[in-house]
Amino acid sequence: MSKQKLVMIGNGMAGLRTIEEILERDKDKFDITIIGKEPYPNYNRIMLSNILQQKMTIEETIMNHFDWYKQNNIALITDDPVVEVNRNQKMVTTQQGRIFEFDLCIFATGSKAFVLPIPGALLPSVIGWRTIEDTERLIEIAQCKKTAVVIGGGLLGLECAKGLMDQGMDVTVVHLAEWLMEMQLDEKAGRLLKSDLEAQGMKFKLQASTKAILGEEDVTGIALADGTTIEADLVVMAVGIRPYTKVAEMSGIDVGRGIKVNDYMQTSDPSIYAVGECAEHNGKVYGLVAPLYEQGKVLADYLTDKDTDGYKGSTTFTSLKVSGCDLYSAGHIIESDGVKALETFDSQSNHYKKIFFKDNVIVGVVLYGDIEEGSRFFNMMKKEALIEDYTRVSLLHKDGEAIGVSIADMSDDETICGCNGIEKGVITNAIHAEGLTSIDEVTKVTKAGNSCGKCKGLIGQILEHTLGEDFVANKSTGICDCTDLTRDQIVTQIRAKGLKTSESVRQQLNFKDKHGCPKCRPALNYYLNMVYPFEHEDEIESRFANERYHANIQKDGTFSVIPQMRGGVTDAAQLIRLGEVAQKYNVPLVKVTGSQRIGLYGIEKEWLPKVWEDLGMRSASAYGKKTRSVKSCVGKAFCRFGTQNTTELGMKLEKTFEYIDTPHKFKMGVSGCPRSCVESGVKDFGVIGVENGFQIYIGGNGGTEVSIGQHLTTVETEEEVIRLCGALMQYYRETGIYAERTAPWINRLGFDNVKDVLLNPSRQDELFNRIMEAKQAVEQEPWSHILNDQSVKRIFEVEEVNV
Repeated sequence: MSKQKLVMIGNGMAGLRTIEEILERDKDKFDITIIGKEPYPNYNRIMLSNILQQKMTIEETIMNHFDWYKQNNIALITDDPVVEVNRNQKMVTTQQGRIFEFDLCIFATGSKAFVLPIPGALLPSVIGWRTIEDTERLIEIAQCKKTAVVIGGGLLGLECAKGLMDQGMDVTVVHLAEWLMEMQLDEKAGRLLKSDLEAQGMKFKLQASTKAILGEEDVTGIALADGTTIEADLVVMAVGIRPYTKVAEMSGIDVGRGIKVNDYMQTSDPSIYAVGECAEHNGKVYGLVAPLYEQGKVLADYLTDKDTDGYKGSTTFTSLKVSGCDLYSAGHIIESDGVKALETFDSQSNHYKKIFFKDNVIVGVVLYGDIEEGSRFFNMMKKEALIEDYTRVSLLHKDGEAIGVSIADMSDDETICGCNGIEKGVITNAIHAEGLTSIDEVTKVTKAGNSCGKCKGLIGQILEHTLGEDFVANKSTGICDCTDLTRDQIVTQIRAKGLKTSESVRQQLNFKDKHGCPKCRPALNYYLNMVYPFEHEDEIESRFANERYHANIQKDGTFSVIPQMRGGVTDAAQLIRLGEVAQKYNVPLVKVTGSQRIGLYGIEKEWLPKVWEDLGMRSASAYGKKTRSVKSCVGKAFCRFGTQNTTELGMKLEKTFEYIDTPHKFKMGVSGCPRSCVESGVKDFGVIGVENGFQIYIGGNGGTEVSIGQHLTTVETEEEVIRLCGALMQYYRETGIYAERTAPWINRLGFDNVKDVLLNPSRQDELFNRIMEAKQAVEQEPWSHILNDQSVKRIFEVEEVNV
């Protein structure tokens, strides 16, 4: 029997999920053609904000690669939208004139961004953010423009605004309502959200209506209805979406707000269906992914002759993808028509919960700060569970006391992934049947977690509960097993909540181990030092042993002591003192190190205070995650090939940036000519003197994996070298993950992005000024580099912590 010809108009998330579901049910029933407007295969539109916020790449958002279409014998047409559907002849025509016949046709055309019909809306730098192309354009504009206005304080607008801030822009959100996300949050939660976003630097103008966008050739600002103006050179419209129905309407299909469908997603034409954001069911259109996937499953059942009760509408939920702002909203959130509410607010941690119920059944929920119970409340809403047996308010439980329902207590029909409608039993069965051991594997097999990703913590708990000790892969998505929070989330919360100690971070951010572990203790101490260079008191007990002792432990348990020699330069007095100390303590080995310094090796730990006291020298920090050394050659002062005074420049660099903490060790090299005797090409910051100035290389790392530095630029003066080095170090300090070298850091951020930041004069100045503030703060902490009697005593009074 010949296959029916199925043509899908649209290549987005809802349509592709429908096709996936069809293939799972009957992969031989249809000859499938998919026609898309964009040049990409199916991608996760939800994650566009993560691209803008520099958390993901475009490639990482692709859900179905080109190979997937080929493997499933699907004809994919990209970058060629459908312009006509002839219902009588059952043919679709694309913009390029290609014609495809069909037996069945599915509209999955999605929606388009709504652009306010106001003067100036057609200026070049006015964007309705919706696609990868829009996202790339925003990133491109952010490289040369600095001030943005986002019109709309809903979910999309706030995620866009945060992304533009992460791109380095000054952002103001203009919103018509009294509080943010008024459709999903009550006033209290909206105010909390605004406060947290303001702490991150976002600006707001609420109860404001945009009258016009100003500018002749391009955007210069916006004018509000009250007569005020706001300067801007980029305007993003985030005031909602509209179903794309033009082609359907032209074909004579019934259209309202969207393409009208029945419970089986069938339009007024029996051979044509609609699914996703373009579809209108019982007067409602949906813009969230969960209902769209539910529609896709119903349509797949119907088209493959499976039993189905049809689509009955959806209960929706919302969460926000902005670091430091955890919120969850679902259902009906207004007290009216018999709907009552119960709320709690912990002002110490800014945790807010409000549960809406009617006739003893939960109908809505708003959570802010602590959203752990979001899935539980959502499941209770879907089941219409009576709440008579539940405690209404609970305060001051002890740590470890069970509150709510644990993974072990959840029934198999509890929804874990709301976006994809995946229940606990589906995940548990897949773990057993497929031998799954990681979150990534569960996502690949069940699709749980492949949309917004908020449920991955629950998936991890199910894996841990199901497998016990066998669950080791992807156990923690955070910086360590104590937390699921990433580096970016922790730093954002430190700033937003004004946390000043590691203990407060672990308590306020609900670390599983409130004492921390060897991995997170030094990391938190570094992040706090970086965020609050003057206000945070360095926590010596959180540093690694080498940093506490100002000496490097060797394999036999003894230590090496390495005094500072800037640029590898010493003098007779220092050499004599080193010799006297070596002789006095019978030091087994005195050696010139690989960093052009002299080290004393084989010193017992109990001797260290006296050795440092007798030396009377500053430590070279040959053990810490900070500026390690600056290797230099003699330069043109002595070498016949030298072009610059490299020894002096090396000493200036070391003196300028010594003792400043960085995510990992930071090494520099200054060579006087392209022969590069000090191997500047494998240094974090490498300088090579040439006739017209200095070539600058960044991201070179030695070690087990050698990375060659990449050429950044060539500058003329030593001052430019120093300022570039400071800007690089500070950008690395502010965006690097603790214990991440500069080579993988640059690979993660992208060399072109790092280059654009460092060579932008204003960004370079800002970064250099901030690292000079960090240097001032370091100089106020004598223990960190000057080993006098008081500092030595302080170091060795610290109780050893096994880090």
